[in-house]
Amino acid sequence: MSAVNPFNPPLAEVADVAPATTGYSTPKAWSASGRLGRLRYLAYISVATLVLYAALGVMGLLIATGSMVAGVVLAVVAYVAYIVLTVLLLIQRSHDMDWSGWSVLLAFIPLAALIWLFKAGSPGANRFGNPPPPNPTSVKVLGLGFPVIGIVVGILAAIAMPAYQDYTERAKAAQQQMQQQAAPAGQQQ
Repeated sequence: MSAVNPFNPPLAEVADVAPATTGYSTPKAWSASGRLGRLRYLAYISVATLVLYAALGVMGLLIATGSMVAGVVLAVVAYVAYIVLTVLLLIQRSHDMDWSGWSVLLAFIPLAALIWLFKAGSPGANRFGNPPPPNPTSVKVLGLGFPVIGIVVGILAAIAMPAYQDYTERAKAAQQQMQQQAAPAGQQQ
């Protein structure tokens, strides 16, 4: 009979489940590989949105000056670049959570895309590489400042829109009143 008990625990040393990281991955915006943290994701999206708004402003100027084709081409290029960059950043953000890049398809479900903002990345290295580097001050300012600015602008728009609509209605009423007063005076002559 054998003296080895098959139910004994292994005698070999077992390493930690999460291997120690040897460094950080280099963030690359225009790549589908690597990992991207939540705050850096917000910062990159913020910058991309600002660039898109600037391109749309230039598009408006081109259209206003009569260059309709150039304006439309610029708008199409800007939107396609924005969509491609957003998908690439979502893939990297998925990799940070140790999900496949195909999980980006979940972003088409309403409100499901919020998970990329709220779910933390996996600690340490995972199958997609080392963790993203710590965030510098510029990333923190862009990542946290832009949503705050968006909320402030949204509140101001919510206040300004009804005021503007009231103003236009009063202006139309005043214009109609002036036309009605001018019409009888013109008929008497």
